[in-house]
Amino acid sequence: MSEKVRVGIIGIGNMGMSHINNFVKGEMPEIDITCVADIDEKKFSRAQEKIPGVVCFSTATELINSGLCDAVLIATPHYDHPPIGIEALNAGLHVMSEKPAGVYTKQVRELIEVAEKSEPVYAIMFNQRTNCIYRKVKEMVSSGEYGELKRVSWIITDWYRTQAYYNSGGWRATWAGEGGGVMLNQCPHQLDLWQWICGMPSKVKAVCHEGKWHDIEVEDDVSIYVEYPGGATGTFITTTGDYPGTNRLEITLDKAKIVCENGEIRMFLLNMSTDEYTKTSEEGFGSIEGEWVTVETDGINDQHVGVMNAFAAHILRGEPLVAEGKEGINGLTISNAAFLSSWLNKTIELPMDEELYYEKLQEKIASSKTDKVVVERVQEDMSGTF
Repeated sequence: MSEKVRVGIIGIGNMGMSHINNFVKGEMPEIDITCVADIDEKKFSRAQEKIPGVVCFSTATELINSGLCDAVLIATPHYDHPPIGIEALNAGLHVMSEKPAGVYTKQVRELIEVAEKSEPVYAIMFNQRTNCIYRKVKEMVSSGEYGELKRVSWIITDWYRTQAYYNSGGWRATWAGEGGGVMLNQCPHQLDLWQWICGMPSKVKAVCHEGKWHDIEVEDDVSIYVEYPGGATGTFITTTGDYPGTNRLEITLDKAKIVCENGEIRMFLLNMSTDEYTKTSEEGFGSIEGEWVTVETDGINDQHVGVMNAFAAHILRGEPLVAEGKEGINGLTISNAAFLSSWLNKTIELPMDEELYYEKLQEKIASSKTDKVVVERVQEDMSGTF
């Protein structure tokens, strides 16, 4: 292996170009972007302006078989992530996939099975796991110092999008092209963080409103309720129709309440366990003493660059990844279960019936719109997006 990992980017739309910009700025010192692929050859000039001499291919297969890269970064529409990942792994290339891992768990499971039998690395771009806020909260919850999880609530509604956004790509906001809306496009990071911090639920009940605030066929307003094996409960509320939006994560533990909002962590630390006080106090309307404190973090938030640098370090020296690819199925399981719950109007128990979900998704795809008017927009700087 050379001193740098040669990377080919498959898909040079907004996200692919954002990675190219990070590379050009010198933020990925152990990576060399040697080639790109896109079905729209008009995009090649953008990549060539940024990286003179970069080799361009019109298909993923051509790039994968070119011998010009050691790894691929998949930044295509969602449905393509698993098949391209499988093809690359079978060709002996390392794989970094943008989120989500795929559209439906059945497809992602096939990719994971290939990855487990392959020597190359399969990783996923869960860049929010580099955020000091969420790393610290995971550490606090996982430590057990503050007791068992009782309740978690995440209101994540600061995803406001206009109709122009949805009209910017033919694949956007369609069952056939994107496989979903706010849960598949905006929220994979938060769904991943939710399960990363609190664990996987055992039951999911949801209402997913399709085209409530926009002229689209997929969901743009979602409320999810979950139950965990230990008895804790959780809610997750999201939309692209609210302005101004909210991003507030609240976790109630037996001995503390943690609140993440406005880029900081505040915690109400109880002087004794809620469970203990409830059972022993003689006060019918008693209250537990405690205090609000601001929790310090290390302030590090490397985002996409941090994930890519860890990917290169893992390939070159075996250092830890930010997120293994197989972990991508967890958050996707929650969103698939939420869809299925909404479509069937029932609670879904995990593990869910993946074949049933696939069947219902195919029904949605069969009714997907094909007469969408597209007005292309280019946004290369994705630093303010997740």
